[in-house]
Amino acid sequence: MMQDFDLFVIGAGSGGVRCARIAAQNGARVAIAERRHWGGTCVNLGCVPKKLMVYAADYGREIPDAPAYGWDVAPVAHDWFTLISAKDREIERLNRIYVSMLEKAGVTLFTGDASFVDAHTVEIGPSELAPDAPVQRIRAKKIVIATGSTPTRLDIPGAEHAIVSDDAFHLTDRPERVAVIGSGYIGVEFAGIFAGLGSTVDLVFRQPHPLRGFDDELRAHLSELLPLNGIKAHPGRSPERIEKVGEIFCLYLEGGEVIETDCVFMATGRHPNLTPLKLDNAGVATRDGRIPATPDDAMTNVPGIYAIGDVTDTYNLTPTAIAEGHILAERLFGEPGREWSFATTPKAVFFSQPLATVGLSEEEAVESHDVDIYTSSFTPMRQTLSGRKGKTLMKLVVDAQSKIVLGAHMIGPDAPEIIQGLAIAITAKLTKRDFDRTIGLHPTSAEEFVTMRSLTRHVPRKAG
Repeated sequence: MMQDFDLFVIGAGSGGVRCARIAAQNGARVAIAERRHWGGTCVNLGCVPKKLMVYAADYGREIPDAPAYGWDVAPVAHDWFTLISAKDREIERLNRIYVSMLEKAGVTLFTGDASFVDAHTVEIGPSELAPDAPVQRIRAKKIVIATGSTPTRLDIPGAEHAIVSDDAFHLTDRPERVAVIGSGYIGVEFAGIFAGLGSTVDLVFRQPHPLRGFDDELRAHLSELLPLNGIKAHPGRSPERIEKVGEIFCLYLEGGEVIETDCVFMATGRHPNLTPLKLDNAGVATRDGRIPATPDDAMTNVPGIYAIGDVTDTYNLTPTAIAEGHILAERLFGEPGREWSFATTPKAVFFSQPLATVGLSEEEAVESHDVDIYTSSFTPMRQTLSGRKGKTLMKLVVDAQSKIVLGAHMIGPDAPEIIQGLAIAITAKLTKRDFDRTIGLHPTSAEEFVTMRSLTRHVPRKAG
């Protein structure tokens, strides 16, 4: 007999799990299906394992600084197998926690590939996680699409020789040379990881600076930091093809440059996991390969079908997917609770000198504001004895009339931790005067955000 539910969630990543749990806690009959990994990309092939590998790389960078502080450091070597094994054990632990949370909330779990039969019927069959799963059908009054995204490969000759981020977490050995294509979050972070663990790294990207979409001043500063971290940048270059020559790979760039490497890593974006869903059977519309939906209501064009997270054309971050799932579950089955400020979602890039930002960049702000810019650049105290190169950069973007702080940006040690706190100030629309009357915590880098008194420059609103 076909099972019936109030809510069926396709995809047990961060957003889907939160939506299912909150709906069940509000009394709904809820089921969820997962085809690959409980916990989704973030837990298994994204945020969590990546951050663990960032920590590993950071340890490697700190060892050369230790003698300046009196430590007699013997020759050391990194064991890749130990790192990957420890990472895998932690991911398995988190998988079990996600399953336990869902079960304790009263959610029914299905393992398999889910696809639409019609707008209220889903078929579940075999998948990577459950290759022998029997085919079964369920019905639900409401269905949430939360299937996340997957890495995109460039369509160039030899692309099959490249790895993507999913593969990087399961390499049996650390490659001595890595050529990374792309300079978004993933490209910059993995370039830093491999360089920190001892690999020779080339970073290839089309733009003049990495991290398109971030504040231009921080992007330029990041370009200066790349060579200080053992990364050779190739800005303004596009890859043309990859060839395998014996045990090495040759990455050919436009202009004739050739990079010989042991591993080509494509960090060229992600695209939604929509193909297996058979959306046409339910009449769900897409636009440019994504499902149009707003974070506040998650509605698709079909009543009763919703979309959250990376499958949508809005924000594609773990915290926003969680918020979208929470909002939707409360709206459908409970009482709407707290308000969420998506416009001031903080972002971080976990490079060796991490970059973090919240609010408007200078380029975004001048589209509608006259702005005052405050900046501070300095050598972090922990680098003064060792002589390690690479300055911290901090920046405030302020509306010139109201003095409301529109954006805060930082690249340097502890930037994500500092910017998370400032996200509260930006969300609350605090002014530069509020920052100025706040006493700093000394000696810290964070205090610079409340001691920047001198105006760096005034930038008028863009004409038109």
